Amino acid sequence: MKNFSDKLSELGFSRIVAGVWRWGKLPQSQWQILIQQAVELGITTFDHADIYGDYTCEEQFGQVLKANAALKAKCRVITKCGIKLKSAKRPGHRIKHYDTSAAHVLKSAETSLRLLGVEVIDLLLLHRPDPLMNPEEVAEAFYRLENQGKVKSFGVSNFTPAQLEMLQSFLDIQLVTNQIELSLFRYESIFNGTVDVLMKYRMQPMAWSPLGGGRYFTSEETAKSLAITLQQLSEKYHCTESQLLLAWLLTHPSGIYPVVGTTRPERLEEAMGALALTLERQDWFALLKAVAGKDVP
Repeated sequence: MKNFSDKLSELGFSRIVAGVWRWGKLPQSQWQILIQQAVELGITTFDHADIYGDYTCEEQFGQVLKANAALKAKCRVITKCGIKLKSAKRPGHRIKHYDTSAAHVLKSAETSLRLLGVEVIDLLLLHRPDPLMNPEEVAEAFYRLENQGKVKSFGVSNFTPAQLEMLQSFLDIQLVTNQIELSLFRYESIFNGTVDVLMKYRMQPMAWSPLGGGRYFTSEETAKSLAITLQQLSEKYHCTESQLLLAWLLTHPSGIYPVVGTTRPERLEEAMGALALTLERQDWFALLKAVAGKDVP
């Protein structure tokens, strides 16, 4: 099935996105290796947030780009704002809370631009729904950043369908994604309207933790039937089990963009191999049944 207009592709995003949330403790030399090897594999899009690595990941990434203009030109950058964590680096934060005020969104975007060493953020996301969010203030901040040429596009993360539609109703520019937890192990968004609303507005979902946060590889709770099904289908498609899990997402007609969080270049290469897989419809449902423990209703 052909996907409808893909706004993330139009932004130049790679279908597999490298998530940097686990990169914070890596030495700077490893950052250079990971970014370079990801780009060489065709993974040119990197998913950040201001809070990643206790507010350090954007700067570490930026140091690599500032030292390599050719590499910088090939990279597309996503970052998020809106969460304020307690941290020695942010002494004014007395408690974890959310802030989607216009002042904070603008300040956060400016800080991300400086730390990342880029002239424009390709995609800025509101990281979490904020119960005190004033959508008119968010709209004001988005318009200003767009008009100033500092951000190309905007989206949200972890929003419910109602929250996304509410914010979209205050905007003349279209949001391009909702980055959500989505995997074979957390498939609820496909059935509860979250993905449906994204398709309604022609937005592609971005899936964080697309392998279930390593749940399959580390949890004893994994059903025996799932292990058997994964083994059988991995043999059928001549692929690894993690590639099969990614292919399950990639098969969905909404055009899901998996955000793969790994610090190992070989895992990035493995993820790219999933793009070549085309699952048969019944195999897609067989994997779902193995996790759910029953046929679809």
